[in-house]
Amino acid sequence: MITRYSRPVAAAIWSQETKYKIWFEIEAHAATKMAELGVIPQDAADAIWAKGKDATFDADRIDEIERTTKHDVIAFLTHVSEIVGEEARFLHQGMTSSDVLDTCFAVQLARSSDLLIDGVDRVLAALETRAKEHKYTPTVGRSHGIHAEPVTFGLKLAGYHAEFQRAKRRLITAKEEIATCAISGAVGTFANVDPAVEQYVANKMGLQVEPVSTQVIPRDRHAAFFAALGVIASSVERLAVEIRHLQRTEVLEAEEFFDKGQKGSSAMPHKRNPILTENLTGLARLVRSAVTPAMENVALWHERDISHSSVERGIGPDATIHLDFALQRLANVVERLNVYPENMQKNIDRLGGLVHSQRVMLALTQAGISREDAYAAVQENAMKVWRGEGVFIDFLKADARVTLPAEQLEALFDLDYHTKNVDVVFKRVFGD
Repeated sequence: MITRYSRPVAAAIWSQETKYKIWFEIEAHAATKMAELGVIPQDAADAIWAKGKDATFDADRIDEIERTTKHDVIAFLTHVSEIVGEEARFLHQGMTSSDVLDTCFAVQLARSSDLLIDGVDRVLAALETRAKEHKYTPTVGRSHGIHAEPVTFGLKLAGYHAEFQRAKRRLITAKEEIATCAISGAVGTFANVDPAVEQYVANKMGLQVEPVSTQVIPRDRHAAFFAALGVIASSVERLAVEIRHLQRTEVLEAEEFFDKGQKGSSAMPHKRNPILTENLTGLARLVRSAVTPAMENVALWHERDISHSSVERGIGPDATIHLDFALQRLANVVERLNVYPENMQKNIDRLGGLVHSQRVMLALTQAGISREDAYAAVQENAMKVWRGEGVFIDFLKADARVTLPAEQLEALFDLDYHTKNVDVVFKRVFGD
């Protein structure tokens, strides 16, 4: 995780302090239920909470112990015993390390999911505002990067809004799937810990119980979670790339905000570069880099191994923190995006009406000309315009194959024709 690309609220979820606090809560909640079941003394469970709930767990001390034990959970429990005293011997009764580690990981991923959902909500709000602002702002649609037919800038943004609606649903589903608790003991048989303990801890930590946890929570859940993050990162990148293309000097239909005092280049004072959306493209690559390792973590040996552990210590914080940062940055870009309708109109007009070629062709077919002949007539005249030889409608009027009256031909070049169903699409995306 790189501090430059992290928000404190997201990084805090993955701090050592937060992790050890969650570990303690898992152990202490388990002790509470065990005392209720008569497995450990009630006064021991009370003492664990009383002495540990407000304690500061010393990460350096735990590291020091781990250098001897070579086991992080044992090192933590040893440190807790230094704080709690002899009652600490009743901690971790019948539990295994994965009960603590996997349940904690679930809590951290679930909390991260809440931040990511908030980030998507901010992106959605920004896209809706700007889409409605430019609902009827004409711009050229492009396929293969080449002028195709007119659209509106609002329609472009509405498409991204629909995509991030899907992103939100994926996140909600991913959170539900990942938020599972396992307190089932060695190899998951509950031989030394009552299933009621697992249910109690799950309720206290805001999780569901894992139906069959072997000794670890099955990693297909984690694979699905990180895959969802990867798809959302790709959605972030798609919008970022769109803005980058629209900001090119030759296009300049939209542009990232450029603050007073901002510098675009150390060498060229005139530069205004799309640095934020370029950064978003890079962050998306980082988030997606977690997907393949998460998939490979699914196939563990028998009831468990720890080949997944080192991977998750990296991809857990990295993917969630980077995506959280990316969503907030994207929302900021959309909120402050400079939009240039006059340049959009200039670009529509740049090919002298060629964007209306399909409508001319269709009108010819409706006038009784075969599709093949209509296509040939329109294309031949369009190629003359591409070569800079003249104006499209003038060529059409002079072509004997184009049998349409001049008045009807001119009406085919009306931009409003292409925006007549904008309301239909907006209702689909934003509702009534």
